[in-house]
Amino acid sequence: MAKSFSFDVVCRLDLAEVRNAVNLAQKEIATRYDFKNSVAKVTLDDDGITLQADNDSRLRAVVELLEEKLARRSVPLKGLDYGKIEAALGGTVRQHIGLANGIPDEKAREMNKMLRHDFKKVSVAIQGDTLRITSASKDELQAAMSALRDGDWSLPLQFTNYR
Repeated sequence: MAKSFSFDVVCRLDLAEVRNAVNLAQKEIATRYDFKNSVAKVTLDDDGITLQADNDSRLRAVVELLEEKLARRSVPLKGLDYGKIEAALGGTVRQHIGLANGIPDEKAREMNKMLRHDFKKVSVAIQGDTLRITSASKDELQAAMSALRDGDWSLPLQFTNYR
């Protein structure tokens, strides 16, 4: 029996780095002159990041500031899911940003279909929010990994558990 090799495809953000970026953004908002006497703030919740500001233009400035801090901490911006801007109390505006955690079912099915079509010697198993890709050939696995990297999945993909 031939030895089988495998790896997992996951989509997870480093929450410690996200927390650090949110803290840095909050500190900069507190010290910047253009945010003086403003209600602009950035908070990290269990299900994402919540931004609040006086108006739409200040909210866009807070979003740019947060994106800058996240990019400096090497957090992929593909992992952010921007919600709609909604009115909040006191004439302010609020926006919720969801954080990617796991591969959604429809994306997993698309990846599965692409891999099964392009690579005949590779088997794909969807395991919850991860994909397990198995093959007898390491070259096939590396080609599949390259194809997944090159694809436009709008998710930050990581490859783990390579055996």
